Amino acid sequence: MTAYVIFTREGPILDQAAMEKYSSLNGESPAPAKLTPLVVYGALESLEGEAPDGAVVLQFPTMQDAREWYNSPEYQAAIPHRKKGANYRAFIVEGIA
Repeated sequence: MTAYVIFTREGPILDQAAMEKYSSLNGESPAPAKLTPLVVYGALESLEGEAPDGAVVLQFPTMQDAREWYNSPEYQAAIPHRKKGANYRAFIVEGIA
């Protein structure tokens, strides 16, 4: 069943250099064939509650594929830079059949 990795940036960028390093590391490794980016910091409008500062939605064929991508050595090497650069929430959610 389709799964989505969702990142919400919970405030402004705190360290631009760290975010640039994070982006660079993500750009250096080829995106897995199973990853489909659906949203990458597009226009955002809150309908209820406080809106996040930004959002990313990545689609994977299964929850396992999403976990494998997140836990890959390449992505794990990038995470400390994202965490230094801004405050995020990240989660995987399963789609409907």
